[in-house]
Amino acid sequence: MNPKKIFIEKIKEKGGWVNAHSHLDRAYTLTKKNFKYSYFSINKKWYLVDEMKRLSTEDDIYIRMEKAVEYFIMQGTQALCTFIDVDEIIEDRALKAAKKLKNNYGNFIHICFANQVLKGVLEKKSKYWFDQSIEFVDIIGGLPAKDYGKEDEHLDILLETAKKKGKIVHVHVDQFNTNEEKETEKLAKKTIEYGMQGKVVAIHSISLAAHHRTYRYKIYQLMKKANLMVISCPIAWIDHTRNEHLTPSHNSITPVDEMVPEGIIVAFGTDNICDIYKPFSDGNLWIELRVMLEACHYYDIDHLVKIATINGLKVLGL
Repeated sequence: MNPKKIFIEKIKEKGGWVNAHSHLDRAYTLTKKNFKYSYFSINKKWYLVDEMKRLSTEDDIYIRMEKAVEYFIMQGTQALCTFIDVDEIIEDRALKAAKKLKNNYGNFIHICFANQVLKGVLEKKSKYWFDQSIEFVDIIGGLPAKDYGKEDEHLDILLETAKKKGKIVHVHVDQFNTNEEKETEKLAKKTIEYGMQGKVVAIHSISLAAHHRTYRYKIYQLMKKANLMVISCPIAWIDHTRNEHLTPSHNSITPVDEMVPEGIIVAFGTDNICDIYKPFSDGNLWIELRVMLEACHYYDIDHLVKIATINGLKVLGL
């Protein structure tokens, strides 16, 4: 038996891979100069990318995105979602590059765009660029941790906007692998509050695995009530730095092995490629899935195929 061969054939039968989460406007931005930033924490990297963004022209961004898209097409990818930065640093350059990419490659691969609100959505400048991106993007993106202490207000803006515009929402939550985080719970409750069941997706939800079993399964039930879907990006989080917090033994990865049997729709994505966030990640979808199945000790081929194809289409609203 060759499980990889079986898996790849089943992927082809379903129309090809779906990369449900990426940041292609930042792909291939790693340099000898900024490589040192790879060792910093994620919340520091939120600011360290500003230098790269400030210096990037519209053509620079387009070339990076085009290179990544062509690589995914080579792998047999039918659809992908990429977040694009929209803030006072990069202004509308990533938006313009994204429009050009959609025009040039839309007939070869289904590309969905989401707005990456790396500066939050509450401050005046941040909200301005958030608003500027709304008409173009297919998906409303969020990062509540960036508006720390005002996460509820952040989510209110995302969900109000999405409901008004008839769009789905993808939100980065529970990224720090600690039982102090409960953002997935908060997102599920907000989804129900706004009547957005089935239209909201949690990206990462790493910290769920750091909680005790009773809490985890309580949240899985809440997620099902909210019809909250999930995207796991295994390589992006398997390297999470150790800490001295006492938690259940777990890998720093979305608990896919628990979510899927509970009926939660899980998709997957590559997240960052060859930048200060993930310097060695190259966007290989098979390796991405391999890390997931090994880290979660989850070998159900049929469900893994769904994660890589059908579920990806669902979380993208396709």
